[in-house]
Amino acid sequence: MTQEELLIRAEALLERFEGLLKPVESAPDGDHIAFRWRRGRGMQPVVHPHLIRMESLLCMERQKREIDRNTAQFVAGRSANNVLLWGSRGTGKSSLIKAILHKHADLGLRLIEVDKSDLIDLPDIVDSLYGRTEKFILFCDDLSFEADDASYKSLKAVLDGSVAAPPENVLIYATSNRRHLLPEQMRDNLDARVVDGEIHHGEAVEEKISLSERFGLWLSFYPFDQQQYLQIVDHWLAQLGAESSADEATREAALRWALQRGSRSGRVALQFARDWAGRAP
Repeated sequence: MTQEELLIRAEALLERFEGLLKPVESAPDGDHIAFRWRRGRGMQPVVHPHLIRMESLLCMERQKREIDRNTAQFVAGRSANNVLLWGSRGTGKSSLIKAILHKHADLGLRLIEVDKSDLIDLPDIVDSLYGRTEKFILFCDDLSFEADDASYKSLKAVLDGSVAAPPENVLIYATSNRRHLLPEQMRDNLDARVVDGEIHHGEAVEEKISLSERFGLWLSFYPFDQQQYLQIVDHWLAQLGAESSADEATREAALRWALQRGSRSGRVALQFARDWAGRAP
């Protein structure tokens, strides 16, 4: 290899290293309402956020009322809680958070989606939001941890347990199929003991409860019954201009669709409505 070829290769390597050393954008810009945090790439704006109207979320009036009240307090500068939305799959937990952003974005609410694999960066994300005028929800979707997971410890510290005070303009809204975010084993209960007639959990159970307890507001989501499922089916069929479940053939097809999937959820109802409306000539 000639000296000239070596110099060309060296210059190419230097260019690659310079690209790696460029500082990532750690703070959100003022032109977008939703962002994603990516390790090594920083804060990335979501150009086309998935915005859902609150009116499109059915059969969850209590959950809508509670999270809307909490978010309104937060946006108004009053005290509010971190929120854990837990329960059955497909029941609208993530959709509710997107709907909350849609409703309150004009009042300064912003959302930053943080994947579970990136939660270890939470302290850096939070540091970049101090002093901002906007209100930020850190959105952690479908959380589930193992006890020795490093990202679990980062979330626990940011929620309540770090030497640094959390900024008043940041809340964490998380969804999970597990109430305590960690797997619960039968053996965990073997260390429980009764003292003066009261049950005292063992260390393993206390550790698992300690994370979910850091969320001040819990919202539970349960599977829909048949009537609720058909109500949601009708809503989406109407949106797509198709026959409602008042039509016997449509009703039977909707129920068969749910039976095949083993779930009567809002997600399954929307999937059926898309399929049924798409079949129409």
